[in-house]
Amino acid sequence: ELAARPQNIETLQNAGVISLLRPLLLDVIPTIQQTAALALGRLANYNGDLAEAVVKGDILPQLVCSLSEQNRFYKKAAAFVLRAVGKHSPQLAQAIVQCGALEMLVICLEDFDPGVKEAASWALGYIARHNSELSQAVVDAGAVPLLVLCIQEPEIALKRIAASTLSDISKHSPELAQTVVDAGAIAHLAQMILNPDAKLKRQVLSALSQIAKHSVDLAELVVEAEIFPVVLTCLKDSDEYVKKNGATLIREIAKHTPELSQFIVNAGGVAAVIDCIGSCRGTVRLPGIMMLGYVAAHSENLSMAVIVSKGVSPLCACLIEEHEDHIKAAAAWALGQVGRHTPAHARAVAVANVLPTLLAIYMDTRSSEDLQMKTKKALKNILQKCTYLPALEPLLHDAPPNILKHIVGQFSKMLPHDSKARRLFVTTGGLKKVQEIKAEPGSLLQEYINTINNCYPEEVVSTTVLILMNVCGKFSLSW
Repeated sequence: ELAARPQNIETLQNAGVISLLRPLLLDVIPTIQQTAALALGRLANYNGDLAEAVVKGDILPQLVCSLSEQNRFYKKAAAFVLRAVGKHSPQLAQAIVQCGALEMLVICLEDFDPGVKEAASWALGYIARHNSELSQAVVDAGAVPLLVLCIQEPEIALKRIAASTLSDISKHSPELAQTVVDAGAIAHLAQMILNPDAKLKRQVLSALSQIAKHSVDLAELVVEAEIFPVVLTCLKDSDEYVKKNGATLIREIAKHTPELSQFIVNAGGVAAVIDCIGSCRGTVRLPGIMMLGYVAAHSENLSMAVIVSKGVSPLCACLIEEHEDHIKAAAAWALGQVGRHTPAHARAVAVANVLPTLLAIYMDTRSSEDLQMKTKKALKNILQKCTYLPALEPLLHDAPPNILKHIVGQFSKMLPHDSKARRLFVTTGGLKKVQEIKAEPGSLLQEYINTINNCYPEEVVSTTVLILMNVCGKFSLSW
């Protein structure tokens, strides 16, 4: 009871409680053994120092030896200790592996009692999540086929933990994910996407995401399990983590190939993700934002699918509404992918007033280095294709030189071929602003300015904007 209260932990630690509990694990009374193991688990769970003290106290071998002999209550308590120790660091998890605990935990996965299976699965997941070597050790111990059997058990709690452990194993490498696939996990996980239990859906979606992310082949296997359009319902779930994990799964599939992205578009996935982005806030939006960016990056047609599905405005809203720089950076990147293909794509982004927003974020000194880099890249991608001059001209007044060259470059391409645009450029003060730009002689920016100036009579270029405004109605501007 004392170990269950955080305020008592330091007092117990100073009293050397771990060394006092160790002999109780061998007590002749089973209840005392179980209670001692539970207390050790609570202490180890509190922080890494106490977990390390449990390891140094040579308690783990004692627990492991008893796992195969004791009753179900002791097994659950012992598995709890192993989980509590292993969760803190790869080094502590490795200590559990070295004392032979994995084999005993795998045996517990075959126990008749679902609570023992759950405790063992939980401990294996905490070991596997640290790195690929520890995850491989769990696989080598024979855990995966038994975990797949566990997700087929009727107990919801056991399903959750087994799915979570499969996710932890799959995440590190394609080879580990393939091991999970070979055990037949995908079909059983896919069947649980519509389970009413939100916590189970979180873990199922996470496991499928961790499998799909590694390669085209693995992503295709997940798609072949007929998760579409069923998975799209998760994007409307009341649980925020179900939404986020559902969007993450779709993102991990979409990123691989244009064909997989097109499949998602055809299933209504882009529209569903856009609705999801519009209905939530914060990090829940992030995977959906990235998914739209991946889809748009693949091809002109897929980018246009994002535009036609009205995806630009919600992405722009993310730039304005979100406070976290990494979310803004993802939105900026996605908008850059949407607008980089053709003038039509760039115009669709520009008319949503995205460019001034990107520029303001780029110039904001509070923006992180990554956010500034992403907004700069997005601006460059869009500006280099944008021929919609009304969206470009306001930027002339605020843009720094490294962005200004792309804006002026677009005017230098368009003005020689558009007389109406040339007249408007004078009357709106755009030409005067170009004259105020101080460009390095011989630079690309200076070449662009010269090209623009050559579109006009010399006297027009040299006069002030005030004189231009006065004489603009008297001269027939036929150039």
